[in-house]
Amino acid sequence: MWCRRLAWLLKGSTRHRSLWLPRDRRTVPAAAARWHHTAPESLKCAWQLHGDHLELRYANTLMRFDFVWLRDHCRSASCYNAKTNQRSLDTASVDLAIKPKAVRVDETTLFLTWPDGHVTRYGLEWLVKNSYEGQKQQVMHPRILWNADIYRQAQVPSVDCRSFLETDEGLKEFLQNFLLYGIAFVENVTPTKEDTEILAERISLIRETIYGRMWYFTSDFSRGDTAYTKLALDRHTDTTYFQEPCGIQVFHCLKHEGTGGRTLLVDGFYAAEQVLRQAPDQFELLSKVPLKHEYVENVGDCHNHMIGVGPVLNVYPWNNELYLIRYNNYDRAVINTVPYDVVHRWYAAHRTLTTELRRPENELWVKLKPGKALFIDNWRVLHGREAFTGYRQLCGCYLTRDDVLNTARLLGLQA
Repeated sequence: MWCRRLAWLLKGSTRHRSLWLPRDRRTVPAAAARWHHTAPESLKCAWQLHGDHLELRYANTLMRFDFVWLRDHCRSASCYNAKTNQRSLDTASVDLAIKPKAVRVDETTLFLTWPDGHVTRYGLEWLVKNSYEGQKQQVMHPRILWNADIYRQAQVPSVDCRSFLETDEGLKEFLQNFLLYGIAFVENVTPTKEDTEILAERISLIRETIYGRMWYFTSDFSRGDTAYTKLALDRHTDTTYFQEPCGIQVFHCLKHEGTGGRTLLVDGFYAAEQVLRQAPDQFELLSKVPLKHEYVENVGDCHNHMIGVGPVLNVYPWNNELYLIRYNNYDRAVINTVPYDVVHRWYAAHRTLTTELRRPENELWVKLKPGKALFIDNWRVLHGREAFTGYRQLCGCYLTRDDVLNTARLLGLQA
């Protein structure tokens, strides 16, 4: 049944898409009530009541608010704890058929009086910011999409280790670069695992995984992974076989006595944007079809079997903003979650994305050297490497994404 429903959803017809439209894009019956305006009308604020919602026009935005939503989000002292920024109102106690007894709007505020006499007040600016219609127009995570030329021309500076560790200004500059481009560098780091760990802990908790907390990385075949060889690695994101892939990866080359081994970086969001422009139906397919990624390891004392499920492209449904790419051809499991009449179209869409990811102009090649640490947004930027000779040792770790974004927000950045 589920497979038949997935096939129907992904047929590409326009008929099914109306089911996914938000309420504001469906036909709204003409309201019996007339528009009410604030005084003076030059403020361009007007409102009217419908059977189950309030319609409000303000700041060039037409918003619709369900009555239950308006009661649930009340910020009065009895409904919301301003000290903890947590809701006190029991949402399950709100009558699903609730309607305001009275509505009033002045120059800055919406007032609603409920049947039990409780009064809710909302600032109009707050409503614009927090309405569904307002959020549709906002970007959750501002970014600069790049290919190799765009990144080089931007001349994004590395941040000195001392400034990064000891000043908020250095940390903020680093995080701003990281948020915008998905990669950032710290220079003059002492080339040891211990100093790299101190660096990582400046912005986040270190995420311990099946690879440990901080790891050394050499071509010693110590793990059941192609990365632990001297072979070239094609572009990919890490830990696609986790239910939640690791958010940030840290690389620091401690030693390399040989040739080759350059690191490849590709902005996956830039490539996905090209797919969206050229073939929006294929972009949609890649964002809807769930796949399994799998990691099976039986080497020495390491015995693991990890499975992660999700589409290649992950988007916020309200504004179609891409927030995660899960791309790893090494670890993609058997495709058994997709019906036969969809899978061929998925392969075509995957080929389109792969073609974009492999365009030479999208490849940024970097030679990692001792003292230069690289932070990669593993939800956005794919990495790989060329084959190498000699002894090459890296150390690194994964960071918890929530903590990195938390640090950025505390410094006043949008993240």
